[in-house]
This record gives sequence, C-alpha cells and structure tokens, in this order.
Amino acid sequence: MGGFFATAQKEDCVFDLYFGTDYHSHLGTRRAGMVVYGKKGFNRAIHNIESAPFRTKFDKDTHEMEGYMGIGCISDYEPQPLIVRSHHGTYAITTVGKINNTDALTDKIINSGSHFMELSGGTINATELVAALINQKDNIIEGIKYAQDSIDGSMSIMLLTPQGVYCARDKMGRTPIILGKKEEGYCASFESFAFQNLGYSPMRELGPGEIVVMTPEAVQTLAKPGTKMRICTFLWVYYGYPSSVYEGVSVERMRYNCGAKMAKRDMENKPGADIVAGVPDSGTAHAVGYANESGIPFSRPFVKYTPTWPRSFMPTIQSKRDLIARMKLLPVHELIDGHSILLIDDSIVRGTQLRETTEFLYKSGAKAVHVRPACPPIMFGCKYINFSRSNSEMELIARRVIAKEEGEDVSRDVLEDYCNPDSDRYHRMLDRIKEQMGFTSLAYNRLDDMMEAVGIDKDMLCTYCWDGRE
Repeated sequence: MGGFFATAQKEDCVFDLYFGTDYHSHLGTRRAGMVVYGKKGFNRAIHNIESAPFRTKFDKDTHEMEGYMGIGCISDYEPQPLIVRSHHGTYAITTVGKINNTDALTDKIINSGSHFMELSGGTINATELVAALINQKDNIIEGIKYAQDSIDGSMSIMLLTPQGVYCARDKMGRTPIILGKKEEGYCASFESFAFQNLGYSPMRELGPGEIVVMTPEAVQTLAKPGTKMRICTFLWVYYGYPSSVYEGVSVERMRYNCGAKMAKRDMENKPGADIVAGVPDSGTAHAVGYANESGIPFSRPFVKYTPTWPRSFMPTIQSKRDLIARMKLLPVHELIDGHSILLIDDSIVRGTQLRETTEFLYKSGAKAVHVRPACPPIMFGCKYINFSRSNSEMELIARRVIAKEEGEDVSRDVLEDYCNPDSDRYHRMLDRIKEQMGFTSLAYNRLDDMMEAVGIDKDMLCTYCWDGRE
C-alpha cells in the first residue's frame, strides 16, 4: 500500500509536509520521500524506513530543506517521489496504485526510444513508468489522462512543478485524495486526518478521475470528475486509520456498524461467548459495536506493545512479520483464563497470524475462541491496490481450502457459489477453515451487511477481493 501528502503555501511548507507525510506511516513500511520546490529549485530526500520510523529518518532533512510547495509519500514498494526532466520541464512525481500491465507498457515506452532504471529486484519502478507515460503527451494534463487510460489497475498521482502541484485521483476513485485549506495555503492528502492538526480545514474530496492544480493561492479543477466510482471498501475495514473519513464516512463509525450488524445476525446462533474482544487495533471498533449490540461485555484480554514497535518497524520478510506480530501481543491472563471469547479481527487473509493468536489464547487459559472476521472470505487477489505481498491467490486461506475441495483449476461459477453465504459450498469451506485454524466456531461478516455498514451507494464500492466484481 502507500499514502501521500502535498502542500502549497505562501511561506515555507517543510514543517507541514514533514508531519502530513508522517501521518501516513500506517500505510507503508519500506520507503519514504519528500520533495520541495523553492527559491533554490527542487530538493529531495528519500530514505529506507524499515529499521526506523519516518520522523527519525527525515528529522535532519527538515532542517536543510526549504520551499513553498512540496509532495511526500510513504510506500511499501518503490522509492519515490522521483525527479523527472522532460519536455514538460523538471517535475517531481509520486503515485499510489497498482499496474498490472507493466511489461506491455514498458515495451511500448522502450520501443519509442526511452529507457528505465531497473530496481534491485529486477522490476521497473512503477512511478518512473507513470512518468514515462505522462511524457508521451504534449502537456501534463493530457499526459496524466493518457497514463491513467493506459494502466490496467489503478493510479492516483501527485506531480510537483514550479507552477503548482497537480493532483489526480484514480479514474475509478479506488483511493482517496482530500483537499484542505488554511490562511497560509492548501494541501492534498490520502488521509483526511493528516492535515487537521496542522490547522487545515477540510475542503472536499476529489472525484474519480478528477485532476486539479494546487498553488498557494487556489485550487483549480483541470479535468472534471467522472460519474462512476469504485472506492476500495477495505479502506474502511482495515487500512484506514480510525480517525480517517472517506466519502464522508468515518472509519471508526463504519467498523462499529459492522460489528453491530454481525451481532444482530449472530444472535440467531447464540455462540455462547462471555466476552467480546477485538484483535488490536483494527478489530477493536468492530468488537465494541458487536458487544454493544449483543449485550456481551467488551474486554481486552490481550494488548499490543507498540512503544518500540510501530508498524514502520515491520520487516518485509513475511515469516519475520508474523513473528513480530506475535511478539507484540501481551496477554492479560485474568481476562483469558476460563473465559469463552468471541474474537473479532478485520479479516483473514493467509490465516497465519490469527491461528497463532488463537493458539496463544488457548495456551493462556481460554475455554473457547469463537472467531468473527469483519469482512467476508477473501477470494481474489486485489487487481487495483497493492494491499498484500501475496503473489498468488493460493496464499489466501479460502482459496487453499477450495483447491483441496475442487482442485486448483476452479471455474468462475464454482467460485461464485463459494462466495454465496447461503450455499452449501460456502458452509463447507467455513467448516474446513475452522478446523484448520482451531476455532471453536467461525462466522464471517456477510458482504451485504458490510456494504450496508459503509452506508453509501453500493455501486460506489469496490468489492473485487470478496466477489470478483470488476
């Protein structure tokens, strides 16, 4: 995943850029960067943040940088922002999204006479590829449109020039861009809360495909928004920080609603739990909603130790990430021993961490662990956002179970049947997952309930990873 922040101010912008970018640290763990433009031209800093958080790595840079416009990003993938020199002049660019047709686009650009720097992993920097596409056209606006039209996937873009900051939301609005304003200037941000403590007031969110240019004096629309939107629903379920708001819907409120809807449906089955707990942190609000609706007391039988292990400290190797995730959890034995716990997590992807959390609760004296994921089984690898390092759908626990039942070559009709919470195949899949994971009982949130918990038009929501809907 990744997040970005931009600001254009009448005076120096470095302070706001530094903290506004840092407020996106929950969205990325590997690379971060800032570029400012001022009297001395462009000034860029990029650092690896795998071993230290953003503020630690960039503190020195903030004392050396000066400028009145800037862009910053935190990413799980390629180093950015990049500084590009082209017939458009010099500009800096950062992106959030996913490109599925990288090879085809790379070949097309190379055949036109351009070349690329190759990353250490043998891949092409996606942001560099976007810049190359933009450079195919005579002006930046047409170039951004061309890049977004050419990309199979999604791409939101921030581009810093001496004239202003261009902000372009993905054509289908899968990721957000929110504008803020104050007397000193304007900002644009992935996360709405990132600018509020900096004195900005929310203006509005860009619409799908909308392009604006931001200067210290104004924000001007250069390309009007489209009419179709497919914003990622997983932003509310997991990725968004509790204080985030997308399309006017609070992340914390959506999660609370989600838990309440699960409880209403679950009371028919009477799971027999005596406490409700959420896997911290994204499962907590779901659990509070469930507890308040069901009347089963909310409890915190384990806590996460974060003073020296914020998310930025997570390594890239999955086995090490899983180990640190376990090391972070500390039991409160008095709230576990002899209790039947209903445990809510935001999702089950591979299943490794939740299985180990369940074992940890049993070893700490839990009598039973009833699991309630806040979203449906994840069936398809995301085509639009780099939300997981999974390279294969066979890493998803639901697809592994289906492969054992049906073989790996499964038809779309069969997969659709597994997505139907009222089908026999769906319930058989849940039984297999429950057995593998060691749960006392298992019931996923339903897709229709989850979408209702968001509370906006269902046609505006991307649900591809759950139902394969484009």
